[in-house]
Amino acid sequence: MRLHEKIAELRHKKGLTQQQMAEKIHMKKGSYGKLERGERQLKIPRLEKIAVALGIELKELLGVDEKIVFHASFHDHSGCQNENFYVNSAKEMAHELETSRLLLEQKEREMELLREQVGQLKEMVELMRK
Repeated sequence: MRLHEKIAELRHKKGLTQQQMAEKIHMKKGSYGKLERGERQLKIPRLEKIAVALGIELKELLGVDEKIVFHASFHDHSGCQNENFYVNSAKEMAHELETSRLLLEQKEREMELLREQVGQLKEMVELMRK
């Protein structure tokens, strides 16, 4: 279950409307609705307010017990994707970090190749102008 779905479920269990919840965390009802639909990013200060409004600990809201949570943002030509990852052990975390490191190295190599191509194209344009 995604975090925004969990928030909606917990709100229902507490018998709160979206309007009541929005008021408790100082938001407009429409903005809060977007939050529950996963259309707004959830940042820690807002999550803390939600946890207080629901009468639970933040770690309970996040479902953090033995698990390690980390957030990643991926950027490409189509935009930005944000994702939370949950891993069960330090070994899994090390694997995820190594995978991320290798992906970053690959992207840096691709960027360097693109810079070289831009430089070559600029040289070609200059030669054509002469």
